[in-house]
Formats: sequence, structure tokens, C-alpha cells
Amino acid sequence: MRVAILGGGHGCYAAAADLMLQGHDVTWWRRQHEAFEPLRQAVTLGLTDAQGQHQVPLPTLCQDIGQAVRGAELLLLPTPATAQDDIAQALAPHLTDGQVVFLAPGTFGSYTMAQQVRSAGNQARVAWAETGTLPYLARCRDAVSVNVSARAVRLPTGVYPAAQTDHAMAVIQRAYASVHPCGNALSGALMNAGPVIHPPLMIMNAAPLQHFERWDIHNEGTQPVVRAVTDALDQERIAVREALGYGAPHYPLADHYQNDRWMYGDAHRQLVKSGDWREHIDLFTHRYITEDVVLGLALLASTARWAGAQAPVAHGILAMVGAYLGQDLRHGPRTLEALGLANQSQAAVHAALDQGPHA
Repeated sequence: MRVAILGGGHGCYAAAADLMLQGHDVTWWRRQHEAFEPLRQAVTLGLTDAQGQHQVPLPTLCQDIGQAVRGAELLLLPTPATAQDDIAQALAPHLTDGQVVFLAPGTFGSYTMAQQVRSAGNQARVAWAETGTLPYLARCRDAVSVNVSARAVRLPTGVYPAAQTDHAMAVIQRAYASVHPCGNALSGALMNAGPVIHPPLMIMNAAPLQHFERWDIHNEGTQPVVRAVTDALDQERIAVREALGYGAPHYPLADHYQNDRWMYGDAHRQLVKSGDWREHIDLFTHRYITEDVVLGLALLASTARWAGAQAPVAHGILAMVGAYLGQDLRHGPRTLEALGLANQSQAAVHAALDQGPHA
């Protein structure tokens, strides 16, 4: 299958190596094309995973996004939500009927990117899908190699429009067999683990993050009191899902820490063991803030308001981060208010998400 990878982060490197190993025809585009130069010099991409070390042939590295997506059945974006607006604008002239765009994860980007592409004049019937996490726990060791600590074994995925779910699943599952449908795009967005795991870790580890050059928020930073707040926030996420009529499985984050029933299986132990997350984290610019709080947690809090669900932990963390950023995060770009959905009924929103713009 022809797969286009769009982006340049850790997840993109992991996807490039993994999909090439699977035998797919892979093209790869990133905004900073010059960053590919070390790979061009190395000729191969290094991958370390549970099976050992591999030297993987390079995908086709594209400077032009049109070249990258031309003829691709699956477009994969393992990129932060903060990059989605730019990528949507770049993609808009090139998308064609039948293509599937897979955001891993999405932060409701399946809906927002589709709206941007349509506003730019492209009326193609594209399926937009988003899941709850990256397909990989991955970190680049350098510019030419990536370490994959774990692969996702369950990827709940929402599709916009939901009427195209069968088509989207059939395409995505050829690359990721662990994908399964979980409803519409908002259901997929409410499976996103980042806005639940990362905000408590950031705000409750703020002092050591500012004090130490490197700190592992998943090891020393994950103490029982932090877990208690994370579990409470996750219960708010599940309550919002239930208030909107989304059924189980909700993938409670307690499973991430306690057993092998979460999206990555027995992931937390592997994540800590790898040591790859002992890193420098800036409290103002890291994606755990700019993506998972400013966009993701704000989306969760606004959806709770709209659904009439109680979410004091979500609102509290949002207020605390907003206080040091100097912003009122209740009015962020991914809130339902900003997207023009908060003044509509649940029935109207679900109908729009099910049928899409071509209904």
C-alpha cells in the first residue's frame, strides 16, 4: 500500500521504519526538508525495538507535499496537534476522493483539518480518522535512528464523517492491525491519552522540571499523589464520554499503570525501563503544554461544559497552567465554543459528525 507520512517527530521516524519493514511503499514529507539531510547521508534508518537492531531502507523523502500524497491511500500524521493547521493548508490542494488521513493522536484535528481543507475549496470525499495515542512509544536517539520501546496493541479510532468508518478502517488496518472503531471524531478525540497523562505530570512536577536540567516525569515524577490526580482527571474524561452516549471500552488510564489491558499493553514499565524520557522539558514550550493542555485539555473541559458533566480537575489544571502562561485557556482554539459547536444540541453535533460536509 502507498503510505504518506507527514511530519518530522519521533513518531514519524518510528512509522517510517516500521512501515518500510512491513513492505509498504512509503513517502515521507516534513516542513523542514533540510532536516532529512543526515538520513540522506546515512542511506538507511536505524531502528531498535524488542526484536533487536535493524537498518531499514529509506522511504522516498519528498520536498513537495503534493508528491508525497499523490497516489497514497493512507496519509499518516503522527504529529503534534500544533502542526495540524499548517499541514491542512499545505494538504488542501492535493487531497483526492477515497484517501484516508490518520491522525495519531488527533485532538479533534480530524474535524478541524477537514473544515480547513473544505474552506480552502477542496470538496474531495476524504475520510479523516484519529486515535488515542501514537502507535509507538518512540524516541529518536539521533538524527538517523529511533528507539521503539513498545507498539500499540489497541488503537480506538474515531472517523469523520463516521459514515466512512468501514472504508477508513479497511485502509488503516492494512498498516495498523490494532486499529478498531470507537465511533465518531469526537469520541476519538476523547480517547486521547495525552491531555490526561501529561497535564498533571507537568503541573505537579513544575519545580523539579525548572530546577533540574533533565527529569523523568514518568519515573520519579509519577508518585501516588500524582497518580491520584491523573485517575480523577481520567474519570472526568470517562464521565464526559458517557454523558455523550459513547460506550465502553473507555481505556481507563489506570490500566496503563496496573496491567496489560491499555493501548500499549504493559507500557509503563517499558517506558520507564528505556530511560528515553529522562529529558529537558520547558514548561512554556513543550508539547505537553502547547498541545496537551492548551488544545487537548481545553477541548476536554469545554466538552464537559457542553455535556453538563462535572470536571473540576480539568478546569483546575487548565486554570493553573493559564495562570503562568498568562492566558485564559477556556477560550482556546480547540474548545467547542471556538469551533462553533457549543451552541448546538448533542443530536445536531452527532448528526454533523456522522454525515460530514457532503450530507
